Amino acid sequence: MIDFVGKRNLFYVISLLIMVPGLISLVLPGGLKTGIEFSSGTTMTVRFANEVEQSDLRAAIAELGHENARIQTATDGRYIIRTELIEGAGSIKPIGPSLPSERENLEAALQDRFGPLVDGDGDVTNRFLEFSSVSPSVSSDIGRNAAIAVVVASLAILVYITLSFAAVPNAFRLGACTIVALGHDVVLVMGAASLLGRFFDFEIDTLFITAMLTIIGFSVHDSIVVFDRVRENVRRSEAAGYHVEMADAVNASLNQTLGRSLNTSITVVLTLVALILLGGATIREFLVIMLIGLVSGTYSSIFVAAQLLISWDEGDLPRALGRRTEAVEAA
Repeated sequence: MIDFVGKRNLFYVISLLIMVPGLISLVLPGGLKTGIEFSSGTTMTVRFANEVEQSDLRAAIAELGHENARIQTATDGRYIIRTELIEGAGSIKPIGPSLPSERENLEAALQDRFGPLVDGDGDVTNRFLEFSSVSPSVSSDIGRNAAIAVVVASLAILVYITLSFAAVPNAFRLGACTIVALGHDVVLVMGAASLLGRFFDFEIDTLFITAMLTIIGFSVHDSIVVFDRVRENVRRSEAAGYHVEMADAVNASLNQTLGRSLNTSITVVLTLVALILLGGATIREFLVIMLIGLVSGTYSSIFVAAQLLISWDEGDLPRALGRRTEAVEAA
């Protein structure tokens, strides 16, 4: 039997070492590159009849006044262009002649430079494949709603675990430790996203929030599997007429559920890796975040949530603070 509980301080150190680079990246200027959903702007998907190099397209976009545009290569010769907010064609047909919109000017200028624009089937359309804009007010609403969704989900998880595991002594601690483990996963994933943004132009968008909520679900599920086994082991010991220490119950439960947790996670990891390698570029960032979060969630359910429960139960933090106080007084 592996002594997980006895090595919990080592697991805490490993978690800190993994999170530190991401935390440093987050606190530095430009910590997270946000997509138009959170920073406002315009996203265009373009495809030309002729082959166009990304560097040439970037230069042309810069000449048209969008020096800070981000250009990403997609499948089938498509490019995804992200710029500051651009005026699109109005949905209401004006009375009499009207000036072309900024979108129409951009479409015309790119076609003069690189040739006709085509649709997904390769037919000439002289239009962007996709064009979407988000105003600052809308992006602010999206960011606020995303934060609310994460907070509400966390509180609901805390209440659910506390009520479901009422048979375990100090059931509230199980919920609290699960939330702390979720915080571990969120910080680790956001740090990874920050590093990916600095080195690979990775952006935070609504798919990122979708991935985060999915990761929370996976992580909570793994933690519940462990804590459910803890509850069963405590019940069995009480039914047999003897008391089991929480550390022994948690350690036994981790060993009993280890194979199940790893098998489930490895299955999903292999699927995500296959999709990252073979899937489309438009969802690749979402899949990468899912992969990082899944690995982090599996780790935290075994090496963070369960270990924190024992540290809390045995008073590790007050003991450590007491030793520090004594050392300061002695100095």
